[in-house]
Amino acid sequence: MPKVVIVGAQWGDEGKGKIVDIFTSSVDAVVRFQGGNNAGHTIIVKGEKTVLHLIPSGILHPGVVCVIGNGVVVDPEVLLEEINDLKKRGFLSDDSQLAISEEAHLIMPYHKKLDQLRESRKGKDKIGTTGRGIGPAYEDKMARKGIRFCDLENPEAFRKKLTDILSRRNERFVKMFQTEPFDINKIFNDYLASYQKIKKYIFNTSLLVNGLVKKNKNILFEGAQGTSLDVDHGTYPFVTSSNTVAGGACTGAGVGPTVIDEAIGISKAYTTRVGSGPFPTELEDETGKLLQTKGGEFGATTGRPRRCGWLDLVVLKHSVRVNGLTGLVLTKLDVLSGFEMIKIATSYEIEGKKIEDLPASLELLNQCKPVYEEIPGWTENISNLKRFEELPQAVKNYVRRIENFLEVPVILLSLGPERGEDIVIRNPFSSQ
Repeated sequence: MPKVVIVGAQWGDEGKGKIVDIFTSSVDAVVRFQGGNNAGHTIIVKGEKTVLHLIPSGILHPGVVCVIGNGVVVDPEVLLEEINDLKKRGFLSDDSQLAISEEAHLIMPYHKKLDQLRESRKGKDKIGTTGRGIGPAYEDKMARKGIRFCDLENPEAFRKKLTDILSRRNERFVKMFQTEPFDINKIFNDYLASYQKIKKYIFNTSLLVNGLVKKNKNILFEGAQGTSLDVDHGTYPFVTSSNTVAGGACTGAGVGPTVIDEAIGISKAYTTRVGSGPFPTELEDETGKLLQTKGGEFGATTGRPRRCGWLDLVVLKHSVRVNGLTGLVLTKLDVLSGFEMIKIATSYEIEGKKIEDLPASLELLNQCKPVYEEIPGWTENISNLKRFEELPQAVKNYVRRIENFLEVPVILLSLGPERGEDIVIRNPFSSQ
């Protein structure tokens, strides 16, 4: 049975939550493999909005196992809030539906404080982080100074580790940032108290997921953010702190690459970006404002307005390559209704020279000017259509142009925020 990775193909905010929710009806498990509560996956069912930051987007489907993998960094306080909110609303009534990796690293109070202090000092050069401690938590993980859920199982060992870390960190906070030191006892007690409430969900999730693989179950691996925010393959340094690409599913879930059957990329029918960093097709005019207004382009996690622009096929071509995409989902296609002409960037230009691939150099990327192809738009409301054949010809032409350029088939069109406002062309979980 298929094992499919779903990733963002742009700079995040592509609507992955809704797409995961759609495909969850065909799977046995959903595995979140990277990121932290800097991601917000929004699902709307019968007018009720659910925003998930850590728990996989499949949690609204009873009977589906939802896994937070070892590649995710977890803020226990945020996780408990999310669990409690779901339970109050009638979800997660069966605790066996949620499994959290014992190897997942924890976001600590000093990570959040450091994240915020650093960003505030950068001024105009700030990265645009959410200030939730994700970057510093990953830094400690790579520096072998992180604290994992399994460390909380032994309070004595946890206290020693925390004391060793904070003895150095507190000195740095006081001397470098002139802030108050952290109270070791408070952090120790707070985190142990949180752990006792979370403990029943803690497992060796690599064993769990590989067990499901052996049982030939359908598994969806859910990524956060987007390909152009990948720490290796994104617009560095304006990126997140983890591997958002499909390959990250293996390390972040504890499975081998031979397990994965497909990689599906999620892209808006236009382009958005939150925070700082290069954005070649950004529209700082009335068209950009119109896209922002019609698309409701405000961050699910931060509420920050998203920068908007035309679809960038150079960015998507890069995403196809580094993810090995086998299919593409186009979201918010309905937002483009009413535009007389729609533009697609098919290449860039620097001082008259054509650039067909995404430059690694930030300096070069900032100089890139998009080369547009214009495609006739449409005026019809397409939200209620259920079959590709019912779409206006202009919409079909737009979709086909994207497919032909990227040489990847579009497998689903999202035509509105609600569950059911979509056209499924091919379900990767029922095509094999």
